[in-house]
Amino acid sequence: MELNWDKVNGLMPVIIQDANTMRVLMLGYMTKEALALTLQSSLVTFYSRTQQKLWTKGETSGNSLHVQDVHHDCDNDTLLITALKDGPTCHLGRDSCFVDAPKNNQFITKLEAVIDKSFKDKNPHSYTYSLYLEGIKEMAKKVTEEAGEVAISAVTDDGRVKEESADLIYHLLVMLRKMDVSFNEVIEVLEQRSIK
Repeated sequence: MELNWDKVNGLMPVIIQDANTMRVLMLGYMTKEALALTLQSSLVTFYSRTQQKLWTKGETSGNSLHVQDVHHDCDNDTLLITALKDGPTCHLGRDSCFVDAPKNNQFITKLEAVIDKSFKDKNPHSYTYSLYLEGIKEMAKKVTEEAGEVAISAVTDDGRVKEESADLIYHLLVMLRKMDVSFNEVIEVLEQRSIK
């Protein structure tokens, strides 16, 4: 990677983007040394302009950024790093330093691919494949059961609404994949409804 360090006076702007949601998380700066440490450790390391020293994101908060990919722009004077985060990126406890930064959750697409693979692999020890074998009626019953658990969790406020919702979404995705329907098709229906 040939970067134009002279153009930026040795301090390269770096945009950090969530590898799953594509949401812009923050902007920082790197020196050659910070970039070398980042590439070596796979943990994002910046150069602090205020403290005039290197710092690895998460070294005090525990909210590290794990490098997935590094790109440079057309002028070789700005970097874009996609990363997975251990917790909030912003020092104010937010996911992103840009409060209203848009995001696109690609995790659902990845999960659909895992579900499809489970169907094809036919592993008898796979829970997903066991659902596939049970058929659409049993899958539909499971979706109903999981929806009920979400509702009960919400009403009783037992602190499990996120976990129960995750179970519901997973089982819904399995049923949709069995029916050869993608979640993007469901999103398209919602988008059409929103413009009426």
